[in-house]
Amino acid sequence: MANDVFILGGYQTDFSRNWARENLELMDMFKETLEEGMAETGLAATDIDAAHVGNFTAELFCGQGHLGGFFAEADPAFSGMPAGRHEAACASSSIAMLSATAEIEAGRYDVVAVLGIEMMRNIPGDQAAKFIGGTAMWAGHECTDVKYPWPHMFSRLGDEYDRRYGLKQQHLAGIAEVNFANAKRNPNAQTKKWEFGPKSFTEDNEANPVIDGRIRRQDCGQVTDGAAVVFLASRKGAEKYASKHGLALENIPRIQGWGHSVAPISLDSKLAEGMKSNSPYIFPHVRRAIMDAFGRAAINGSFDLDAIETHDCFTTTEYMAIDHFGITKPGESWKAIEDSTIAFDGKLPVNPSGGLIGLGHPVGATGARMVLDAAKQVAGKAGDYQVEGARRVGTLNIGGSATTTVSFIVGR
Repeated sequence: MANDVFILGGYQTDFSRNWARENLELMDMFKETLEEGMAETGLAATDIDAAHVGNFTAELFCGQGHLGGFFAEADPAFSGMPAGRHEAACASSSIAMLSATAEIEAGRYDVVAVLGIEMMRNIPGDQAAKFIGGTAMWAGHECTDVKYPWPHMFSRLGDEYDRRYGLKQQHLAGIAEVNFANAKRNPNAQTKKWEFGPKSFTEDNEANPVIDGRIRRQDCGQVTDGAAVVFLASRKGAEKYASKHGLALENIPRIQGWGHSVAPISLDSKLAEGMKSNSPYIFPHVRRAIMDAFGRAAINGSFDLDAIETHDCFTTTEYMAIDHFGITKPGESWKAIEDSTIAFDGKLPVNPSGGLIGLGHPVGATGARMVLDAAKQVAGKAGDYQVEGARRVGTLNIGGSATTTVSFIVGR
């Protein structure tokens, strides 16, 4: 990258919390996340030059927009600070992250906060499914008569894999088992206390019912309340921070590379593009974003990484990510599942945090959470889900049916 962007640290809420049941609202979540993040890093409001919020649907779930103003409402010391909100469905806080890094690279600011947030459990599940359905796809054109739009769309992704390469349900179940097992290690995971029976990951319609098509209950990411904040810094800002806190600059994680691509909003258009390109990858633009991140980080491929935090809103999404990262050849993601390459103790652990399936998926917070988890891993601060010796971690965050794709490489 042209200029160093360091990650000073941050904070993530416990994704198992239901904030509405605690009689708390979006501002309470925002304020707690910001305050705990500053306490965790030892930063004061006066140390932060600018801020960005990633959020998808606060207007629908909470009747609230204009989230940039939450910083000064949470702490009057932020009054006057530049702040704004970004929306790109599930990639909202990754877009906020890209904007923050661009400001640092341009030399505008030395310390910038990125806070991703979503409150989604304050309304009934069927209404939540409707709110996060058409708004992130081509409204009025896709899934107009489908009860659960996103399971339907990502079942179709599995259908495309099946058509091109073949796909077995047991391999999707294997992804789910890994992510739920990893979540047991993560104190912030929504599913950390969930229990499963011998048929939970089978095609048993009682233990693991069909939601839509090939997507069963255990194939789904969670509807989650949660937030994450990450504090980024220029070299100058990181040097000042390291000096104040007695840290070695080389031990502070940094963003080494990034990739960003946007494809047509409809799934049909994306699948058609993939076919016309004669690419072996179902989503060539996703592969391109990952390769751009690799190129900027000056690495040769996925096995130069020590772990990956990837988007697994459904098991089919992670199945796609495995071959698009180059862990296997296109269409051969099943091999990395069968030989345990992606397991916690495998050659390249995927979603040691538990991912969206195990940890949870507060939509607007996921991109920031991924970068925070990557920074924890390379700093050796991931606790019970620490990947031994991790020095470089990749992320992949997608919005919609892989319409917006963002990948980061975090290392030290």
